[in-house]
Amino acid sequence: MKKRILFLALCFMPVLAWSQKYIQTETGIKTSIRDKQTDVEVQWFTPNSLRILKTPLGKTVEKKSLSVIAKPNKTGIKISTSENCKITMKSNVLTVTINTKDGIITYAKPDGTVLLKEQENNKAFIPFEDAGKPTYTVYQGFTTDKEEGIYGLGQLQNGQMMQRNMSKTLIQSNIEDVSPIFQSTKGYGVFWDNYSATTYTDNERETSFSSEVGDCIDYYFMYGGSADGVIAQVRKLTGDVPMMPLWSYGFMQCKERYKSQKETVGVVKKYRELGIPLDCIIQDWQYWGNNYLWNAMDFQNPSFHDPQAMIDSIHGMNARIMISIWASFGPATKPYRALEKEGLLFNMETWPQSGVEGWPPNMDYPSGVKVYDCYNPKARDIYWEYLNKGIFKLGMDGWWMDSTEPDHFNWKDSDFNHQTYLGSYRSVRNAFPLMTVGGVYDHQRAVTNVKRVIILTRSGFLGQQRYGSNVWSGDVQSSWDMLRKQITAGLNFSLTGMPHWNSDLGGFFAGSYNTDGNTSATKNPMYQELYVRWLQFGAFCPMMRSHGSDVPREFFWYGKAGEPVYDALVDAVKLRYSLLPYIYSTAWDVTHNQSTFMRALFMDFINDKKTWDINDEYMFGKAFLVAPVVNAQYTPEQRQNLLKENEGWNQSQRSNKTTNLNVDFTQSKSMNVYLPSGSKWYNYWTNESFDGGNEIKITTTLNKIPLFVRAGSIIPIGPEVQYTNEKKWDNLTICVYPGENGSFTLYEDEGDNYNYESGAYTEIHMTWNDAKRTLTIEPIKGSYNGMISVRKFMIRTPDGGEKSIIYNGEKVNVTI
Repeated sequence: MKKRILFLALCFMPVLAWSQKYIQTETGIKTSIRDKQTDVEVQWFTPNSLRILKTPLGKTVEKKSLSVIAKPNKTGIKISTSENCKITMKSNVLTVTINTKDGIITYAKPDGTVLLKEQENNKAFIPFEDAGKPTYTVYQGFTTDKEEGIYGLGQLQNGQMMQRNMSKTLIQSNIEDVSPIFQSTKGYGVFWDNYSATTYTDNERETSFSSEVGDCIDYYFMYGGSADGVIAQVRKLTGDVPMMPLWSYGFMQCKERYKSQKETVGVVKKYRELGIPLDCIIQDWQYWGNNYLWNAMDFQNPSFHDPQAMIDSIHGMNARIMISIWASFGPATKPYRALEKEGLLFNMETWPQSGVEGWPPNMDYPSGVKVYDCYNPKARDIYWEYLNKGIFKLGMDGWWMDSTEPDHFNWKDSDFNHQTYLGSYRSVRNAFPLMTVGGVYDHQRAVTNVKRVIILTRSGFLGQQRYGSNVWSGDVQSSWDMLRKQITAGLNFSLTGMPHWNSDLGGFFAGSYNTDGNTSATKNPMYQELYVRWLQFGAFCPMMRSHGSDVPREFFWYGKAGEPVYDALVDAVKLRYSLLPYIYSTAWDVTHNQSTFMRALFMDFINDKKTWDINDEYMFGKAFLVAPVVNAQYTPEQRQNLLKENEGWNQSQRSNKTTNLNVDFTQSKSMNVYLPSGSKWYNYWTNESFDGGNEIKITTTLNKIPLFVRAGSIIPIGPEVQYTNEKKWDNLTICVYPGENGSFTLYEDEGDNYNYESGAYTEIHMTWNDAKRTLTIEPIKGSYNGMISVRKFMIRTPDGGEKSIIYNGEKVNVTI
């Protein structure tokens, strides 16, 4: 009997001991993986999202995220243990299991379907000395299914839709904006919360992150069930998207650079004279003067002798102005001296390298320009102090924050030892754009609520969506290859949860198209065709902005009314303005419902696996399928290799001259377009309908790209205008596309303040009953100063149905 009792006690001792191997916290658990010499903490934020913190055994690490602003919460998870060394945590949507023997964490649905599984980690913490501080290189591998699609990582110029079968070191640069986050077609996402150089690897053995510097492994797992669901979880953790001003969805004209205020104002005047819609002119660099006055946040260039008059003139023509500001300062500037006094400047080589103009840089006259320590709140205060009193108080409407990665030339390893407010530059380098953009947003919000923050910037890191930021793809080359790559760059950037993205329409470096002088590219059919197609793509991006170097971008250089190239450029802008009610309502969907402008096809057609890796089509909002023309149809395609970054301004002057071409841009061409299954589709231009699940040949012309509308869509069409608020939306055409039930919410507010945050906006919800062919327009919700009380809707269907109604805010049913 005693032997039996002893035997039972020995059997149950591991179970009893095992039951004590974790500590329950308010928001999760803590446990130790002794075989791996690792402590693990799990913090739940929602039933769908949690944080994993791993540290060397017995080591205490306090880390505050720069990206995640949410706090862990009590989520009602249920915790249990089992005899096979496992701790299981269950929410109503996730089951998370930790094996305390090998340390592997598994994420599954409640029914047991595995979403993602860690791999056993034998290289979690490799000792590393960072600027004299003992720390680690940190690593975590995961096992993913070969069949699943993986997307994200930010804006890469690799042309890939799926981020699979690759290895990429994620470092901010001029034309690549990185965030170590991916999401899967299985409906989950992983954010690796580290700001040092990080290598992402995906191959047949693993999907992994490895960061150069880290005191701990720190990542977030999010389950949304869909791409939209993952993005919603990302924004719950890292911040919502504020509304951009209405005018920022109009057309923006820019170039490198307008050299006087007379030229800047003159472009706006010319556009108004020609009747080309325009909402914003953008002033590039050197309005401050020479390079020693770099980014002075003051108008010291004699050609900009009266900036107040310049801004007032532009406003007087119902346009806005945005201006270039940088993350570095010349030694002759007031901000430089204030920052230097506080020890808030980096000592690394940046742009411009020389104090005198010209290429290559004349290093007999070094510029002395230095990057500021944006990680330091005092530095961000100084930055805004001079920006506010030097420029913002003049009535500036928006900021073009250039070089926010920032430019770093001829770098040395010792450059990264520089101690910022948050640690070595090496440890926080990828978060530079998040910190500098956030500083301007927070300061402007602190001084006014009557002007929405709009920041165009060259780099981005996860969380930046909360700062009124629209990231552009940098100084990309003007080539068809680069145009193609912008589609996947924008889509994967959007899939990280940051919805505002754009590119230099026409590409930045275009000098190789100049055959005789620096304006001849405007008459070169090879560049004309590329510019038109890039601009048409831009009409279906969150920001439509023409910009570049070496070649004028203003439309009046490309002909006149009645000529095909000029007309195609103007038509693209007019199409954009006609869709403003749809675009602005989509912006509200992004802000209010965590939606996305540029939507990879799998987001809406997950059951059609053909869409998972399509890299040249996308949805814009939930109605339009856009298939940009990304191959030359009228001219030979000029094949140019991707220019080496930071090689200099002469990169656009390479001997890539073209011969005279006799091109007939009035001819029709054709291309193939795939229409996803599960829906009926309408050609926007002809109203012809097609069944999904097929590739079709579609006719194109120079002024039209393939554009389709999903059945069930409701699209409001606005009036013809020269700027966004020229006319009220009191007479809209509502286009309804039968074939499925559908809905749409028309959103309006005061356009350029934050009163919407206090409820000053209206929504008109519309639903289409396909069986009854009836459009129901619900009672208007909300109010704001200047709201429209009575309006006309002209309701149309592709088959010729049409009915006009007067809507006074009451519910109405319209059968067509």
